[in-house]
Amino acid sequence: MVYLDSITTKTGDAGRTRLGDGTEVSKTDLRIEALGSIDELNSLLGLCNAHGVPEPYFSWVRQIQNDLFDLGADISIPSQNGASNKRTPRLKEERVQQLDDWLEELHQQLPALSSFILPGGSVCTATLHLARSVCRRAERDLFRLAETEPVAASMTIYLNRLSDLLFQIARITENPQNPAPLWKPG
Repeated sequence: MVYLDSITTKTGDAGRTRLGDGTEVSKTDLRIEALGSIDELNSLLGLCNAHGVPEPYFSWVRQIQNDLFDLGADISIPSQNGASNKRTPRLKEERVQQLDDWLEELHQQLPALSSFILPGGSVCTATLHLARSVCRRAERDLFRLAETEPVAASMTIYLNRLSDLLFQIARITENPQNPAPLWKPG
């Protein structure tokens, strides 16, 4: 359980912040960049649900929000002396399998695409596309961090699958009276 008796710590006033293990780093640290993108993604997913994502996808998105908190908690604790943490990650590999299962379920329901989709349509669909693009940024941020220190492969795989899933959820929840427009080259 998390207990916060004060939100304001004032350590950020000078451009510094603390990680989950208490290490102080710059707010421009690669780890903080990745955490910020994941936080932004989580906020967008809350906005998606607020815009009326229908069941069962509402529940899927809510589970993903919890997963993203687990992922952030894992990222917030740096590796020790260049080696991966010995603790068990909060984001379990089974979560990646769940995304794969959901993707397969949607694949069975959706027709093949004959064109790229432009983000748009309903506010809900457009917000899901925005979340997908922020997810891609979070994935890139995490890969940048992985270039400097060990990062569990399941973390980047999770974000890669998640962006695919968000695209498919945007497609399946599209309002037939207001579909997302198709790309018309030239």
